[in-house]
Amino acid sequence: MTPNYDEGTIRTLDWQEHIRKRPGMYIGKLGDGSASDDGIYVLLKEVLDNSVDEFMMGYGKKITINIDNDKVSIRDFGRGVPLGKLVDVASKMNTGAKYDSKVFKKSVGLNGVGIKAVNALSSKFVIRSVRDGVAKEVEFRKGNMFQENDLSGLDEPNGTLVYFEPDPELFTSFHYISDYVVNMVKNYTFLNAGLVVEYNGEKFHSRNGLRDLLEENMNDDPIYPIIHLKGEDIEVAVTHGNRYGENYYSFVNGQHTTQGGTHLQAFREALVKTIRDFYKKDFDPSDIRASIVAAVSIKVEEPVFESQTKTKLGSKDIGPNGPSVRIHVGNFVQKELDNFLHKNTDTAEQLLRRITESERERKAISGIKKLAKQRAKKVSLHNKKLRDCRIHFDNNHERADESSIFITEGDSASGSITKSRDVNTQAVFSLRGKPLNTYGLTKKVVYENEEFNLLQAALNIEESIDDLRYNKIIIATDADVDGMHIRLLLITFFLQFFPELIRKGHVFILQTPLFRVRNKQKTYYCYSEEERRDAVRKLKGKPEITRFKGLGEISPDEFKNFIGKEIRLDPVMMKKHESVTQMLDFFMGKNTPERQDFIIDNLYIEKDEVA
Repeated sequence: MTPNYDEGTIRTLDWQEHIRKRPGMYIGKLGDGSASDDGIYVLLKEVLDNSVDEFMMGYGKKITINIDNDKVSIRDFGRGVPLGKLVDVASKMNTGAKYDSKVFKKSVGLNGVGIKAVNALSSKFVIRSVRDGVAKEVEFRKGNMFQENDLSGLDEPNGTLVYFEPDPELFTSFHYISDYVVNMVKNYTFLNAGLVVEYNGEKFHSRNGLRDLLEENMNDDPIYPIIHLKGEDIEVAVTHGNRYGENYYSFVNGQHTTQGGTHLQAFREALVKTIRDFYKKDFDPSDIRASIVAAVSIKVEEPVFESQTKTKLGSKDIGPNGPSVRIHVGNFVQKELDNFLHKNTDTAEQLLRRITESERERKAISGIKKLAKQRAKKVSLHNKKLRDCRIHFDNNHERADESSIFITEGDSASGSITKSRDVNTQAVFSLRGKPLNTYGLTKKVVYENEEFNLLQAALNIEESIDDLRYNKIIIATDADVDGMHIRLLLITFFLQFFPELIRKGHVFILQTPLFRVRNKQKTYYCYSEEERRDAVRKLKGKPEITRFKGLGEISPDEFKNFIGKEIRLDPVMMKKHESVTQMLDFFMGKNTPERQDFIIDNLYIEKDEVA
């Protein structure tokens, strides 16, 4: 029976109801904190953007952030929100000073939505403003006003304090990963020389802007000294490293545009044209940009982003009366980079050598690539190796961010995941035995080795990781010695040839339970020895305890619990202070006495902990 469509079916939602009902429109995906673009980090960023905008306008040189048990507070020392508008700023859509371009000329948040989204999506939200010794504080619960207090005699400097607790009804089993917060904080300081951000007692600041950013994020020494160029409303830093791939950091008005946009595309095009003109050689663009590490930051009046989360710039012009972004970036790069190369001949020679090396390697594997493509077609990839899903990361579907691929080994493990998965968003790639140790090998092996050739084809990253078909690459192996070894071999492969997949937070480890503890009334799945002991205490008596030795021992019905909404993922992250080359050499190189001692020492530690 068709339901009635009349006046009674039409609803008007309050602002907080709409945000809570459709959070993806405001903060992207919710997530659980395991990915750097999950919603809890967007909430943090929305509040920080306001504080940083105050600094950019010349008010307040310090911001303090504290995160304790996933309770967040941010205090800036700017002008403080006008007290009479404190409630409106936190709870009325399309309210804010950023509509007045004289007050906030080149800020990030222009739509008056961000802090309201934080308010609506928090179980508790408090905003306090201090202006010249007078203060006011307002508390909300899930976007609804709870209490309002005028604070007299408050001896605090001017500024704004925001405290919030992400609502666990929406953000289930979430947690902040400190490394993600630190990376966010550092980016703010790199883009705002003189700003001090204190996070949980640790202070961060930068003197050299984007040069510091590249030095911080490069795990190995650059091939030539970082080229650092600054102009009006634009800053660029660029060098080449020894790793495969292209690695970019792009920003607009201090916002990290992780998906790039018009400014990054303009930079990549201008770089190729400038270098071709300087050397008077028609280099292939891929040879010029191979192993590049670069950062570009521009300031735009009233920027247009392609989503509320502001990860991709859509603006064509830098302002109402200014040139196009493409012309602005292109003219700057062509003039300043050309001047730099003419003045620094040693750098110019080192850059030329790097480009010709890339050209030589590309030509050496071009024939192998053709054969590899033919082989990938002959092997029925989608039938034998890949059980694909329907929604991919490279399309505009609203669930594209959920697209995942599980890389597993063995028929039983891949079979369990295949039967349990969401066929819309979860694909499965099955390895045949242990993959090759690729440390020290050239990229030829990616095409010569059938497993890696097919994996590369499944991920669709042969030409560029921009074509990646899945947002999350999940390594799903047994929690035993062989499973750990396979994990290490796969991570080595990604670090060696596609490090940007790890840098951009696409690679994860699937955590599956080690134990099942149950009685007739209740079942607990335990991911550690501590959780097992806790489950035994809760159930009392003598519950049945099962130790899962491998993924294949977990039934498809049970597996649904572990790869559904409650999935536990550990992100594979690169520690900035460690050299990737040295790390891979230690773990994956020749079997040295030092590594043998490391393994023995850690085995004894593990035995002591179990005992």
